[in-house]
Amino acid sequence: MTIFIDDAGTGDILFGVVIGAYRPETDHFVYDVIDVRYFQEPVYGKKRHLNEARRIALRLVERLGLGEDEKIFICTGDILNEAAESLLEQYGEEKVVLGKIEGRGQHLVELAFTNELLNIGYEAMENRTEKWGKNFWHMYNWIKKKPKKRLKWSKSAFPNLKKYPLFQK
Repeated sequence: MTIFIDDAGTGDILFGVVIGAYRPETDHFVYDVIDVRYFQEPVYGKKRHLNEARRIALRLVERLGLGEDEKIFICTGDILNEAAESLLEQYGEEKVVLGKIEGRGQHLVELAFTNELLNIGYEAMENRTEKWGKNFWHMYNWIKKKPKKRLKWSKSAFPNLKKYPLFQK
């Protein structure tokens, strides 16, 4: 059996990040969220979101219960680097594989993220991961309509956002 670990929402300006783990043999999916506050000042500058991703990934593997002959495939995104290092230390190179996650595991993580967005009142664009530019402006304009209510859901510490009026202090 296998466990796939992936993230969703890392590059989006809204909400936190979903880290999910999927076991295809049983179609079992679990996830947790890195809260958006980890992407806001003063926390973001301390890079605590990376440690939080590590903590969540380890806990998800524990929740699924890694079998003796199982492998863990983990996405090679920056946010999961510390998680991958910890998994390698704990389980060894023969059990942990770094790579791109595709298929149902990736789909479920993305679905969890878009469902979390719905919980804050935002309806994600269809095919948002294929239309990054349009997706950015769709989220930006949603925040801009009610900034007093919605800025709290933004990853406002992202350095590239400082050039946009909505994120200037």
